[in-house]
Amino acid sequence: MKSTLLFSFLSFSLLTAFAQKEIPSFGKVDKADLEMKDCDFDKAAEAVVLFDVGEVYYSSGSVFNRHVRIKVLTNKGLDRANIHIRYRSEKGLEDIRNLSAQTINIDASGNTTFTKVEKDAIFHKKINKRYSEVIFTFPQVKAGSIIEYKYKDDAQGFYAVHNWYFQKSIPVKFSRYTLDFPVELIVTAIPKGGLPVDIKQTEKLSRNIKTFTMNNVPALRDEAFISCEEDYLQQVTPLLVAADYAGVPRRSFLRTWPGIIKELMEDEDFGLQLKKNIPRTSELDAFLSPVKDPYQKMVIIHDYVRKNMQWDETYGIWAMDGVKSAWKDKKGTAGEINLILVNLLKDADLDAHPVLVSTRDNGKINTAVAGYDQFDKVMAYVQINGKDYVLDATDKYTPANLIPYGVVSSEGLVIEKINTYEWGWKTLWNKEQFFNNITIIEAAVDDKGVMKGSAAVTSQEYSRQSRIRKLKEGKEQFIEAWLNQNKQNIQIDSLGFENEATDSLPLIQHINFSQKINSSGDYNYFSANLFSGLDKNPFIADERFSDIFFGANQRYTVTGNFSIPDNYRFDELPKNLKMIMPDTSIVFSRIASAEDNILSVRITLEFKKPFYFYEDYSYFQEFYKKLFSLLNEQFVFKKK
Repeated sequence: MKSTLLFSFLSFSLLTAFAQKEIPSFGKVDKADLEMKDCDFDKAAEAVVLFDVGEVYYSSGSVFNRHVRIKVLTNKGLDRANIHIRYRSEKGLEDIRNLSAQTINIDASGNTTFTKVEKDAIFHKKINKRYSEVIFTFPQVKAGSIIEYKYKDDAQGFYAVHNWYFQKSIPVKFSRYTLDFPVELIVTAIPKGGLPVDIKQTEKLSRNIKTFTMNNVPALRDEAFISCEEDYLQQVTPLLVAADYAGVPRRSFLRTWPGIIKELMEDEDFGLQLKKNIPRTSELDAFLSPVKDPYQKMVIIHDYVRKNMQWDETYGIWAMDGVKSAWKDKKGTAGEINLILVNLLKDADLDAHPVLVSTRDNGKINTAVAGYDQFDKVMAYVQINGKDYVLDATDKYTPANLIPYGVVSSEGLVIEKINTYEWGWKTLWNKEQFFNNITIIEAAVDDKGVMKGSAAVTSQEYSRQSRIRKLKEGKEQFIEAWLNQNKQNIQIDSLGFENEATDSLPLIQHINFSQKINSSGDYNYFSANLFSGLDKNPFIADERFSDIFFGANQRYTVTGNFSIPDNYRFDELPKNLKMIMPDTSIVFSRIASAEDNILSVRITLEFKKPFYFYEDYSYFQEFYKKLFSLLNEQFVFKKK
């Protein structure tokens, strides 16, 4: 990261001059860009944004004009030709107009060719009754092509004011965002990220113009254990604060969470759905009638809804077609299914409320800025005997007692009538819920250097969730993901499972395996780190932009007994040791002993927190380097 920051600061002196250059008009292309073979500051890039400029102009409504040009460098960058532009179509709040798009190539004769995206190839797709998107694909795209498009977002009020992202998963040579508002409208715009942004503010003809510019923005590529890429992109967040006209009392536009909650409780697609009388089926009544314990009632209702309702993969907090319709069809959106769940829990006299959440892919909630558009899902929040439960009936693999992994360690907003004081922010976290994996190995090495043995892997809580999802894809995918991560040439002779269908119990994997161990001269050696899920260090990159987010605390235990032929003996064993992270949040220990021809090993690894800041990455990376060196240290034996 230091090298990236240094590069950015060195280029900062050129930023202002570059920012003042005119952006080429649509279709006017420099031949040097067409002949470009790679990105000068990121040679590995599959594509590069040549420029991305946007301007929001406010008069009686807001208008957002955008012009984007991208150079495709390799075949891997061809997916940049698929464009989706989302907008708020409800009541005509936003409308995408004046869209032009084209592909620019050089033909065999060296001439520049233009292939237009025709109007009949541009589609407006309705996502739900509130949102739609414009979809199109550029034609004739290949490595070396330039694609460009421009459009106008014509909106009522301030709906065309969106976050601006300078950074993407490919490098960006130039990005500029402009806010042009009357001086009477107070608008703040806060850059977020660690790289320098050139900010200019001027007043012209009673208008306040703010311009934010970045140059040579590095790509933010996939990083291991990132919570949400969008949270860490270099960006600017505009916020309309107030209107301050002469002779008129200042009017604030800042919303409050109580106001948001009141609005939601009165909304026909949310709060009014909680008052619907959803008929319980005779089957559900039969399950509930003999049960008095509230926890068991919750489990029964949660299981029933998730087994009998099919999620259509649509996120959101709204019941667009109504909970009654979804219940009848046995299919619905996340909003419909989980509001059905809340209704049924309430009907069973349980203390249940909807809770608005932002899943991992949607990013963090800014609790300081009130707005329900930050949430992408609603779940059920239940309190029983002083314990809190978070339920998601669209999730087929998470039991009622476990916080869904997609929202664990995040903030949720419980919704209820304001005068009940039962609403408010809740931290969705239980320190007793872990990624918990226990591996027990019994193995023997024969005189031909082949290890054969059995292993029992017990995966509890979040470890079970991650493994059961992969198992549903098939045994081969499961083996590739969890049993041979480091390509150790392990032959899985048989694989069986316990508790596969009971999500409240650990998933136990019974493995029979064989492995040709390594040798060098008279020495033979093997690692005891088998089937732990900790075979490969994911933190080898020297630079990182994002925090490290595991989601939950972790525990790993590997216990193994390994025998070798009687005419062999173990060489000097690796030392028994304990290694602790400076803040004591990670503890690793290894104990090994050999008696005659039998080696006993016990490895434990515990993470006591789920989150590490990227500013501490250098220390974390060094610890991980040592950790995996110790995890995979070899046990050596030779003939007597």
